[in-house]
Amino acid sequence: MLSTGALPKADLRGRVAAALERADQVAALLSSPDTARDPAKLADLGRERARLEPVVRSGRRFLRLAADLASARELETGDDQDLAELARAEVAEIVPELGRLEAELEELLTPRDPLDDRDAIVEIRGGTGGDEAGLFAADLYRMYTRFAERRGHKVEVIALSPGNVGGLREVIFAVRGANAFGDLRSEAGVHRVQRVPATEASGRIHTSAATVAVLPEAEEIDVDIPEKDIRVDVMRSGGPGGQSVNTTDSAVRVTHLPTGIVVKCQDQKSQLQNRIKAMEVLRSRLLDKMIAEQEAARAHDRRAMVGTGDRSAKIRTYNFPQSRVTDHRIGLSVHNLAGVLDGDLGEIVKALRQQRVQEAGG
Repeated sequence: MLSTGALPKADLRGRVAAALERADQVAALLSSPDTARDPAKLADLGRERARLEPVVRSGRRFLRLAADLASARELETGDDQDLAELARAEVAEIVPELGRLEAELEELLTPRDPLDDRDAIVEIRGGTGGDEAGLFAADLYRMYTRFAERRGHKVEVIALSPGNVGGLREVIFAVRGANAFGDLRSEAGVHRVQRVPATEASGRIHTSAATVAVLPEAEEIDVDIPEKDIRVDVMRSGGPGGQSVNTTDSAVRVTHLPTGIVVKCQDQKSQLQNRIKAMEVLRSRLLDKMIAEQEAARAHDRRAMVGTGDRSAKIRTYNFPQSRVTDHRIGLSVHNLAGVLDGDLGEIVKALRQQRVQEAGG
């Protein structure tokens, strides 16, 4: 953080200048006809531009204020006392804003995995705990949708299977927006809840669990799925839905024959829409599988993410009696359970991101 009256570190100024230069290069590449003919390159550059936009906004102001501060510091020590007084007032005004921008840019310029800019596919399933696990899965779904809203992201339901008493057996949804996967990737694993269920007459605290998987959304250019490698089965939709549900054979089950991965989707209005959504999930699962196989250090393999769904394989505990949320991977406890379940995950997400950077040697 910037100390009172001190100039920003030359290292940060250099990194900001390099980022601004790269933003100009990306803009030029995006306007190139060669890029327009290369869908993969176009998509990558588009994501990089979106990531650099906040750096450009804050970086330009940061460099301008740093130059103003340097000029004011020179005038502070001059012989003209009136100018020196004005310069001291300017320094007092610049320093707090420059400190804020420095902290913001340090975070924005922290090295990130290229996949962080992808949209995310999130899968939540009730684990051990019966109906209470299904209710907890519904709580987690609401938590992530509220978190997405706070981030300005869009949530799109792909598949939803209701459980008993208002809970969820399973929900699969996409989160679309800048850094969606980067924000959510560390949420993968077993989440445990400790509370008195609404159905518990004696007031005993129960422990239940739900599993969360977070996958980077794959694009067709990432994963090629030949038609011969899939089997598509069509069936009648079940459960609540629009008037077409239960009356037409609109539900779709797609099986990827080489891997045995099965995806079912029935929540869209037509068979075609369900097939498109099922293929979207299948591509993301296959991309995740490819990443895990290519980079053993990555922990995105779905089985590694969710373990067995048993209560003991937990990454985080939501303790209702103590209004406490504890992330066991980093030893962080937040005494604001209601806020967290309402989507206030910022502190936890930031701490987990910092841990990833440290582990990667960033």
